[in-house]
Amino acid sequence: MTQPSVVFVDDDAHIRQAMAQTLSLEDLPVACYADGASALKDLGPEFAGVVLCDYTMPGMDGLELMARIRALDDAIPVIILTGHGDISTAVSAMQQGAYDFIEKPFDHEELIELLRHALEKRHLALENRRLKAQLRQMAKPGPRILGDSPAMQRVMAMVNPIIDISANILLHGETGSGKDALARYIHESSERRSHNFVAINCGAVPENLIESELFGHEAGAFTGAERQRIGKIEHAHRGTLFLDEVESMPMALQVKLLRVLEEQKVERLGSNDVREVDVRLIAATKEDLKTLSDDGRFRPDLYYRLNVVKVDIPPLRERKEDIPLLFHHFVLIAAARYDRESVPLDAGQAAALMQRDWPGNVRELRNLAERYVLLGPAALDDAGAGQAADISGRRTLSEMVDGFERSAIVSALDACHGSIKDTMVQLGIARKTLYDKMKKHGLDKAQFKD
Repeated sequence: MTQPSVVFVDDDAHIRQAMAQTLSLEDLPVACYADGASALKDLGPEFAGVVLCDYTMPGMDGLELMARIRALDDAIPVIILTGHGDISTAVSAMQQGAYDFIEKPFDHEELIELLRHALEKRHLALENRRLKAQLRQMAKPGPRILGDSPAMQRVMAMVNPIIDISANILLHGETGSGKDALARYIHESSERRSHNFVAINCGAVPENLIESELFGHEAGAFTGAERQRIGKIEHAHRGTLFLDEVESMPMALQVKLLRVLEEQKVERLGSNDVREVDVRLIAATKEDLKTLSDDGRFRPDLYYRLNVVKVDIPPLRERKEDIPLLFHHFVLIAAARYDRESVPLDAGQAAALMQRDWPGNVRELRNLAERYVLLGPAALDDAGAGQAADISGRRTLSEMVDGFERSAIVSALDACHGSIKDTMVQLGIARKTLYDKMKKHGLDKAQFKD
């Protein structure tokens, strides 16, 4: 259901009906209530709209309702309807924190303009709150997942509810898309963070050594095994084991791993002692494991054991809105590492980075940020971004604004799955305005439906 942009409170049913019709015609979703107590049940810090209420109501009057609303969230704009000429009431309302007041009988256009201004203020307040929360999150120690694009919001909406559940997770994404970073974020955010995060790249360890790496061995278990060795699985006890490029694991070893996952027990090479382990497994792959298992190149039983929760990590080209934030983050890290000044990108350079496809994904962006810190803008030229940046730099302000406007509308339509009503609410614009801008940018809501 579309969230209301306006909550209207008035004890007169005829006035509520008239107001509902008026605001609906202006593409302002409205929820009407006969009393303040009913309205308060549906208000809270996440409410993204404005409250319009009559001053004179039985029981809880407009000023008391406003005080209760401000106790919930003092950034919710409250507009008071007052009687004609009741200046003292209006002054009192403003002193107590009302966004504004309007006298009855009121001018229709004046009311709509006032509501739209109040909505804009509310949206800005919520956006500032969201950004501050993101900055607080970024200030925490440990790995962070940066980006607020719709694609990354879907990833985090899947990951966050299972942070403290010891279910196996399969991360799927292209090389460099951030599988390792997401695995570390899950571990550091979970109740297992005080224990080991153990990572092993299955494709980087020779086949004749990977079994020993995972399971460990006793002294003399094989030629060259001079001392006892604790394996990665045992070392990850009560923590997290991250297997990257799990598709590279030899078939014979997959059987042994499956047994560990089913029994939560491990046996070192050359030993008859079985040790219980409590391990959360996060596996990562750039391949389609289902296809590999269907083709006999990966054990189906292990695939289904790993695939309890599958998270598809989007490539950077599908989350381009995150590029400026990511690049700035990597620049700050590189500047601190090399004791260099961090010079922010100009608008043209940032736009040029967003136009690239980034086949190396986040890893490629991070490497470019390091070169940028060391070499300056010349690094963008070497990477093939300089020419695009020069072109972007020659664009007019109007052209650059149009580009960012189109990107914002695309993001909102994508997040709302093509729903015009929800997109209007998210962007805070009228239906006709949205349709006009979609037509201008060649966008069709059908492109974004699931």
